[in-house]
Amino acid sequence: MGKWEDNVRRVVPYTPGEQPKKAHMIKLNTNENPYPPAPEAAEVLKSFDASDLRRYPDPAAQDLICGIADFYHVKSEQVFAGVGSDDVLAMIFLTFFNSGRPVLFPDITYSFYDVWAKMLRIPYETVPLDADFRIQSEDYNRPCGGVIFPNPNAPTGELLPLASIEAVIRQNPDVIVVVDEAYIDFGGESALPLIEKYDNLLVVQTFSKSRALAGSRIGYAFGAPKLIRYLNDVKYSFNSYTMDRVTIEVGAAAIKNRAYFEETIKKIVATREWTKEELRKLGFVFGDSKSNFIFAAHPKIPAEELFEALKEADIYVRHFTEPERIRNYLRITIGTDAEMQELISFLKQYGKDRRLC
Repeated sequence: MGKWEDNVRRVVPYTPGEQPKKAHMIKLNTNENPYPPAPEAAEVLKSFDASDLRRYPDPAAQDLICGIADFYHVKSEQVFAGVGSDDVLAMIFLTFFNSGRPVLFPDITYSFYDVWAKMLRIPYETVPLDADFRIQSEDYNRPCGGVIFPNPNAPTGELLPLASIEAVIRQNPDVIVVVDEAYIDFGGESALPLIEKYDNLLVVQTFSKSRALAGSRIGYAFGAPKLIRYLNDVKYSFNSYTMDRVTIEVGAAAIKNRAYFEETIKKIVATREWTKEELRKLGFVFGDSKSNFIFAAHPKIPAEELFEALKEADIYVRHFTEPERIRNYLRITIGTDAEMQELISFLKQYGKDRRLC
């Protein structure tokens, strides 16, 4: 045997949510939008000329960048786009977290952060959430090589107020602070305005959740033009043509329809709040999620038992076994009204069968 395996970069990969392919199921395990994307996206797909695929796409994705800039009232040079927010975040790790000092992020958070750090050999430290699964800004007031956290946090759904985010940025003027806002449209206040005030801030968002385009893979970051230039330098050194022609056109078209976007958000938030009330009646405990999911536990029914029972009924939710503190929680994506009603009906019956209600 050769010794080539000694030089393999070994990592434990990120584990995505299960993607079952059953005809009749309720899929509430990967925080997808239950509604279709804006009608303009479908029109692009209908009219797209397949012969255009023989040509490379615009490496700068300028139509998409300009559409994002127009929607958020920023300059195009303050926007970076990538193949989903995972691609954007990976580029951020690669570009900015090179000091040799540990990057800080919560101990319960998006589980891709430590994967990237290990793969790229970036030192990191996890910062414990408090007893209510909340980020405390003062815990990030220490020497580090950068800070990253989702807001609302995942998988807890807890929102950090803008004043606390600004405190983290002020405490860390010499490193990049990244606010990962994959779920911000469902009830939080974006840190986007702060990019005008701080040149070490990057705010990352995605089309996957609120814009119902998880299948197209569009993510983007906002920041000072200098930060965006650095990101593009690394991107073009890694892969110039990261986003295909169809995706660029779909994204540029979809973001123009503000009314559809706002109406979809409104429906999901209303369903989320209804679901919270119904889960409370059944004895579940959870924080005040401001995302498109609820992170819930039942004091009398182990999460693993519920997870398996739901799966047997073709209702898919997410169960995390690590870290230990969240082992008894389920992350439940908000679906349509009908889907959430069926979920609640199942849980009611399950509770009766267990003689808990």
